[in-house]
Amino acid sequence: MKQKIIIAGGTGFIGQYLVKRFREEGYEVLLIARNAAFITWSEENKIRAALEGADALINLAGRSVDCRYTEANKQEILGSRVQTTKLLWINSSTATIYRHAEDRPMDEAHGEIGTGFSVNVAKAWEQAFFERATPRTRKVALRTAIVLGKGGGVMIPYTRLVRYGLGGVQGSGKQVFSWIHIADVYRIIRFIMEHPALEGVYNTSAPFPVLNKQFMQQLRSRIRPLVYFSSPECLLQLGAKLIGTETELVLKSRWVIPKKLQAAGFTFQYPTISEALDEIWK
Repeated sequence: MKQKIIIAGGTGFIGQYLVKRFREEGYEVLLIARNAAFITWSEENKIRAALEGADALINLAGRSVDCRYTEANKQEILGSRVQTTKLLWINSSTATIYRHAEDRPMDEAHGEIGTGFSVNVAKAWEQAFFERATPRTRKVALRTAIVLGKGGGVMIPYTRLVRYGLGGVQGSGKQVFSWIHIADVYRIIRFIMEHPALEGVYNTSAPFPVLNKQFMQQLRSRIRPLVYFSSPECLLQLGAKLIGTETELVLKSRWVIPKKLQAAGFTFQYPTISEALDEIWK
C-alpha cells in the first residue's frame, strides 16, 4: 500500500511543487483546498477519511490569521482530525516572525521575536498550531524564509523589478535577505519525516543569507537589464503597488540561520544564492 501524504492548501507555488515531488517518489497525495476540484474545507467526512492512516499532514493553507485559523477550522478540522495521523504534522510558519535584524543572525534558540502586523500573524499562526496537545502526532513548524524556485513565488515580482529598471539596491541595500530554494524545502520535509526525534520549530532557510545589494547583483547578472536604478523607500511604495507586492518583502532584514537543521545533520542541495539562481536560470 502506498504511503499517504495530505497537503492542506496545496494549490499554490510551494504546494504544487511538493505534490509533484511526493508523487514522483510514489506517495499517494491528497489535497485539501477551497477549490472544488479537491477535498474542500467544508467536507468534514472526506477530510476525516483522508486523514485516517495518513503518514503526514503538511499544512500550507492560508497566509493570515483571519483566513487560516478561524475557530471553526481549528476546532472542527485540524484540531481533532489530526489525531488520526500516524506520524507527523508539519505546519508552515514564517521566518518573518523574527525582528528586523542587521546586527546578528536569528536562530531558533536565541532569535528575538519582532513586532508589527506580519509578526502578529506569525505568532498567532504558531500559537494555534501548538496550543492543542496531540500525544499521538509529532508536530513541526517550519519558519520558512523567502522561497526561490522556477516559475512562481517571489521570483516573479523580483524579476519584474529588475526588468522594469528597479534592479539596484532597495532602501539601504544592507538588509539581510534570508532565502531557501524550493527543492530544499521538499528535502527538509523528507528529512523530518525520516527522523522521528525531530519536533518543534525549525528555521527553514539556507545557511548563507546575503545582503539585499548582493542578491540584486546576482539577479542583474542573469537578467541583464539595460538600465537599473536603486530604489528609496518612497519609490518602492509606488513600485510595489504597481506589481502587486509589499515593500516588506525587500526592506525587512531577515537574518535567519537553520541552526537546528544543521545540528540534526541536514545538508543543503543549494546552500548559496549563486547555486540556487544557477538552477533557476539553467
